[in-house]
Amino acid sequence: MSEPPVWDVLIAGAGPAGSELAWRLAQQGQRVLLLDPLQDLQRQAFSSAALPLAAVEQFGIPDHVVAARWDRWQLIGPDETSRLWQGQSCLGAVLDFGALRCWMARRASAAGAQLDLGWRAEGSEPDGADGLQTQLRGAGGEVRSVRSRFVVDATGQRRALIGEDQASLVCGAGVEWLLRVDPLAWQRWSSRLSFVLGSRWVPQGYGWVFPMRPGELKLGVCRLEDPGRRQPPLHRLIQTLMQRLEIQPQEVLDRHGGLIRSSIDRREPHQRGRLLALGDAVSTANLLGGEGIRYALASAAVLAPLLNSALEGDQSALDRYPAQLRRQLGWRWSLSGRLARRTWLGLRSRRADARLQRLLTGLEASASAEALSQLLFDYRFERYGLRALPYLLGWR
Repeated sequence: MSEPPVWDVLIAGAGPAGSELAWRLAQQGQRVLLLDPLQDLQRQAFSSAALPLAAVEQFGIPDHVVAARWDRWQLIGPDETSRLWQGQSCLGAVLDFGALRCWMARRASAAGAQLDLGWRAEGSEPDGADGLQTQLRGAGGEVRSVRSRFVVDATGQRRALIGEDQASLVCGAGVEWLLRVDPLAWQRWSSRLSFVLGSRWVPQGYGWVFPMRPGELKLGVCRLEDPGRRQPPLHRLIQTLMQRLEIQPQEVLDRHGGLIRSSIDRREPHQRGRLLALGDAVSTANLLGGEGIRYALASAAVLAPLLNSALEGDQSALDRYPAQLRRQLGWRWSLSGRLARRTWLGLRSRRADARLQRLLTGLEASASAEALSQLLFDYRFERYGLRALPYLLGWR
């Protein structure tokens, strides 16, 4: 009987981070096994999936994955006021997240990676000095064991293989509904990213309405979890939001939800021996905007050449992974995490609403849509430092 194949890399999780890494490594001729517990990557497609145009172009995201493009920001609240900023040209896209996952997994497979759907990695143990043995469980309960030189935990916020330090994680929870609406209702929300802010709308969080394909809207709410306070159920918040915004769906096409769990300073282990963590497993989901896709892709772009070098014999290459990822995310990352905790957890009173109201009024008077994108996507707080930071930090 022949020995089972020894893979160069086993990647647990075929989300954006795992599939991007699999594609990059397979292009270099590495033997890659990409796993995901889902049998259909279109399922459980929770992600607001809004990206700036630069990220769409940087990562070569094809048109068929793009559900809508936008050139405007709309911010509603903390009272009933709606503020609109219109750009000079397209500012970004809203993706079909299920279609994105399918496209990325197929691209990795076409490059030479093996894609096994319906398999969950349950644990990895050393297998000699130069490999790991990983236990897998299939959708029907069947069990198998796979040998590989390295294992990458791309299981997202679950951190199923690398483990976690619960005390260091800040948790956010979100619910999103995909709605079918009539053409006039869709037109009202098209070509813009709309966010709803204020404690009377979503205490300790925010809501959103994003356009999808004509006749479809995403309606969602997200908030940071506060163990010290009783918080209303998310499904009640989203129903109230729908009523107050006067969105009358013809049909609810999908309901889904998810968690975001990230550390503020991203000091958790990125590696345990030959086990590596990637994407949300090393807190690349940003707490301030709840954004994860482009940072997951960026983490794969950082890890791929280092892991390829390790596979080619330079074992010290992986020592550079945490520092290079920190540089890629930039100094604003930790600041945005601290602002997220302060801003969202503090958004539960009239005083906090008044502070936010002053900030939005200032931005309305001085910021363009393009500048607002830099603030909300690139966290360029220094552009508004003297005005914005005191309000966000609660100093005024």
